Amino acid sequence: MNNTNSTQNTSNSPFGGWGAYYIIIPTYNEEKCIALTLQSLVEQTVLPTKIVVVNDNSTDNTPAIVSEFAAKFPFITLVNKKSDAIHLPGSKVIQAFHEGEKHIDEAYDILVKVDADLIFPSNYFETIIGHFQSDATVAMVGGFCYIEKNGDWVLENLTDKDHIRGALKAYRAAAYKQIGGLKPAMGWDTVDELLCKFYGWNIVTDSRLQVKHLKPTGASYNKAARYKQGEAFYSLGYGFLITAISSLKLAMRKGKPFLFVDYLMGFWKAKSAGKPIFVTSEQARFFRNYRWKKMKEKLF
Repeated sequence: MNNTNSTQNTSNSPFGGWGAYYIIIPTYNEEKCIALTLQSLVEQTVLPTKIVVVNDNSTDNTPAIVSEFAAKFPFITLVNKKSDAIHLPGSKVIQAFHEGEKHIDEAYDILVKVDADLIFPSNYFETIIGHFQSDATVAMVGGFCYIEKNGDWVLENLTDKDHIRGALKAYRAAAYKQIGGLKPAMGWDTVDELLCKFYGWNIVTDSRLQVKHLKPTGASYNKAARYKQGEAFYSLGYGFLITAISSLKLAMRKGKPFLFVDYLMGFWKAKSAGKPIFVTSEQARFFRNYRWKKMKEKLF
């Protein structure tokens, strides 16, 4: 990471100077949402110390909108990145996140990755910091995403309640460094939590923190992208049986049962190609045991 100067914004913190948090926001053609996201962040009861918005080859007005905010708020920085315009889940967004990391120092207590289509309640990060400060074993904290349906905001129920969505991950600095950062592939937002558990950290989700998610997850993914989900299960070292169960569960939650076939195809494609997994054999064994334990708890 580069040692660049940052403007400290913790003067209004109720946590005695602890809780400096940096936010990195990967963006690609988010002109309809990014202003709403940034506005919700600059209205936080505890302000971020630094926000880095990585414009990843947008062709719309995203960079201009971010520049307007940066002119008003000195803790916001716009970074422009050029990359392949093909949007596949995981790889593109995390590569942009890594670009953002090059433009921060290491003077943060909490590092946050958020998407550019979220509206946060004003007390979101004050509450997040409180969780981290109250328990030194907590590695990650997050709220829940809500999407609009028929005029109401309802839970975007794609995962278990103990999982933090990739759209709004907040990491304790020490834990983030121990897990080696984020993997630039689909499945990154599961392997990070499993690695934290492997190293003995805890994960906290707070149902009081309801975040408006302006675009449903995966709305624009094509079949090649859907295959990536099965590849992700393979890369986590799950094995076929856990992959099949996880694939069926996810497909049913999305209300699209036939996605189950795409996920299994992705698994077999990755296995046949001999693609490497994200983790060591010891970690993969821990992941499988953890998944079986969670499944048994739900059954019994």
